[in-house]
Amino acid sequence: MKKFKLSGFLQITPIVFLLLAIGFFGLMRANAATKVSLGTADNFAVLAGSAITNTGSSVINGDLGITPGTSITGFPEGVINGLTQVANPAAVQAQVDLTTAYLNLSGQTPVSTIPTELGGTTQMPGIYDSADGTFAITGALTLDGQGDPDAVFIFKTATTLITDGASTISLINGVQACNVFWYVGSSATLGANSVFKGNIITFTSATLTTGANVEGRVLARNGAVTLDSSTVTKAVCAAPVVPVIVEPTPIVTSTPVVIIELPVATTTPIVTPATSSTPTPVVISAPAFPNAGIAPSGK
Repeated sequence: MKKFKLSGFLQITPIVFLLLAIGFFGLMRANAATKVSLGTADNFAVLAGSAITNTGSSVINGDLGITPGTSITGFPEGVINGLTQVANPAAVQAQVDLTTAYLNLSGQTPVSTIPTELGGTTQMPGIYDSADGTFAITGALTLDGQGDPDAVFIFKTATTLITDGASTISLINGVQACNVFWYVGSSATLGANSVFKGNIITFTSATLTTGANVEGRVLARNGAVTLDSSTVTKAVCAAPVVPVIVEPTPIVTSTPVVIIELPVATTTPIVTPATSSTPTPVVISAPAFPNAGIAPSGK
C-alpha cells in the first residue's frame, strides 16, 4: 500500500490519513455552538427583573414582562403588540427559563478569543469572547452563516456590551437573528439609531438609547430595561423547508388504430341450368282375372 512520507520520519497510509481527516472534521463539528433554548422566555421581546422604563414612541413586537419587580412606565405612549406579564406565573417561569439559558450560554465551549472591537469585521458561526471581557461595535459587524440557516453565534462578555450610534449588524448567507446570542456579564447599552440583531441576555440591565432598533430580544435577569423611542421585534426562526416531491404525471400514448379497408368480394352467382329429365313411362297392368278365357258352363 502506498504511504505518504512526512518530515522524513512519519509515514501515513491512505487509510490512516482518511481516519485523521474524519476525526479532524468531526472535532470541528463538535466545537460548533449549540442553539440555546429560551423556554417560555422565547415569547418575550422584553423581559426585566426590576423595572421597565420607556420614553417616547417605542414599539414592542412581542410580549413584555417583569418579575420580581412590578414597575412599568411609559406605556402608553409606547406600544406593546403582545401580552404584558407583571409578576405573574408566566413572568416568573420566563425568568426561571432565562436563568437556565444564561447558564447554558456561560458553559458553552470551546471559545475563540477575538478583539473587543467587532465593528468592521466578519464573523463565522462559533463561540466568541474577548481578552478584556467586553465587546464593542463601531460601524458594521457582519455575521456570515455560510449557507446554513441553523448556524449559531454566541458572543460572551464578562462585563459590558456597548454599541456606537448608527452601528449595524448585518446577517448574510442564511443567518437568522433567533440564532444569535449575546451573553452579557453585567449590562448592555445600544447607541442611538443603532441596528442590532440577536438575543441580548444580561445579568443586570439593558439600555436602548434613542431610536435603537433590535431584531431579537432584550432580556435582563435582575435589573431594568430602559427604552427611548426604540423598537424591539421578537425574532422568530423560519420553519425548516420540507422538500415537496412531485410525482411526474405519466404520459399516456395511445396506439394509433389502423383501419385497413379490404376490397369487398363480389360473388358471381352460379346458375345451374335446369335439366330436363325423360319422363319415366308408367306401366299400367290390367287386373288379373283368374277365370279369364274360360266359357261359363251350362249357360
